[in-house]
Amino acid sequence: MEEGMRPSDAERNSKASTSHAETLMSRSNSSRWQGLFRLWKHKSMRRLSSFPPVGFRKISRGTKDERTHNFLCEMGVLVHLHHPNIAKLIGVGVEGGMHLVFELSHHGSLENLLHDSKDKLDWEVRYKIAIGAAKGLEYLHERCQRRIIHRDIKVDNILLTEDFEPQICDFGLAKWLPDEVTHHTLSSFEGTFGYVAPEYCTHGVVDEKTDVFAFGILLLELITGRRAVDSSQQSLLMWAKPVLEENKIKDLVDPLLGDSYDCKQLLFAARTAFLCIQYSSVLRPRMSQACVLRILRGEEGRSDNVRVLQKPFIRRTFSEGILDAEEYNSTRYLKDITRHKQIAFDC
Repeated sequence: MEEGMRPSDAERNSKASTSHAETLMSRSNSSRWQGLFRLWKHKSMRRLSSFPPVGFRKISRGTKDERTHNFLCEMGVLVHLHHPNIAKLIGVGVEGGMHLVFELSHHGSLENLLHDSKDKLDWEVRYKIAIGAAKGLEYLHERCQRRIIHRDIKVDNILLTEDFEPQICDFGLAKWLPDEVTHHTLSSFEGTFGYVAPEYCTHGVVDEKTDVFAFGILLLELITGRRAVDSSQQSLLMWAKPVLEENKIKDLVDPLLGDSYDCKQLLFAARTAFLCIQYSSVLRPRMSQACVLRILRGEEGRSDNVRVLQKPFIRRTFSEGILDAEEYNSTRYLKDITRHKQIAFDC
């Protein structure tokens, strides 16, 4: 049984870690950017060996009031999260701006390692990252004190520990989802192109299945080594979905892997990705031990996967009225994405 960090541990270390982080930020220390986080190393770090290097994220978007609101909201979410696959908040800093302080992730973000590193990320590590990220999402959706929708699952927001254990970070867009509520409907468009679910494009609908869709794209990135949207603006979803539908799984594999991958694990990951990127949210599985994790581990057969596809998680009175699997296709999805891109660039 997985256990998260005990709250008492965080309380015990929070003041010391935050004080240490503010010291690093306030003095002339060496720093570098890695993904979303700025990593600091004090010039006299040897004397501070009891404090490991830290990463922090500065809340800088919006007006002063908006930054304060966003800082308090994100901190309010993070203090309730205690899981090995969720980035560990160890403190906050308010000198020189509002900062969230985290334990340093040894390998930085998945985006850096998968797309920018000269070193090849082998299949065993990629599969481990997929399993860990699924566990983290399952915790947010079903085992947290209150359900949380992350809303911005992507390779940039997956940090990697020294042993390549993934940790979900950046809860700036996260939403609480009370038990009696099936979804949120948002009027403003936020998120990352390439990971955005169709129902969010068309109706602003956000629920667990929004994260499931983004997780499917993340799986495709791990399999293919391609970005969700490449430099020529080609969508990974549009390229990969027809290949999956034709069951040409090997055509998806990152050329850097060669033949160095586990065929069964590849099949499990590809099958899971295919289920997660269904245009209709009704057809996507849940991020739970009974669905996505079991499929990803190969603990369900083909007939079980078909039943997962046919079993809706959200009440059909909501999903059926918004999107139907047959009437919503890739062409319409692409048009919606293009429309929202134009709106975003015009603002």
